[in-house]
Amino acid sequence: MNYACLCGSGTDYNKCCGPYIAGLAAPTAEALMRSRYTAHCLKDTIYLSETLDSKSRLREDFESEEVLNTDLKWVGLEILNTSEGNLDDEIGTVEFVAKYKADGNFGVHHERSNFQREAGRWVCVGGEINPKQDQRIVKKIGRNELCPCRSGKKYKKCCATKLKKS
Repeated sequence: MNYACLCGSGTDYNKCCGPYIAGLAAPTAEALMRSRYTAHCLKDTIYLSETLDSKSRLREDFESEEVLNTDLKWVGLEILNTSEGNLDDEIGTVEFVAKYKADGNFGVHHERSNFQREAGRWVCVGGEINPKQDQRIVKKIGRNELCPCRSGKKYKKCCATKLKKS
């Protein structure tokens, strides 16, 4: 049966996540992340367990309500960022947002997941839920500094005065 993959790639399931869930090793951290999302949609607890690192696999309970909750429906995946995790890498990070519907309400799960190779296969080694965004540092311009517009005037006599008039 052919249908669009649940991970949102726009590719047929049998050419996207299907082969990985069937046992083929995912080539990248992002491919593993997408297939794990698809496995959550399908409630495939065996695949979810097999794609965790060996330490986490011992601790994780895949009979939990979160995975098997019949009222929870995953409705979309958006990959926000990837770092490393390519064919030649040993570690990688994938930041994503997964949308779901539970008890008639929509929700969002935002996570930055970490991946590594274990015995040549990508596995999930945990992550950070609702990661903080990188802080943007803005330098405050002193009144007596040269104006950043490069007019050669002091800020207080140039753009600062224009801002006050607005």
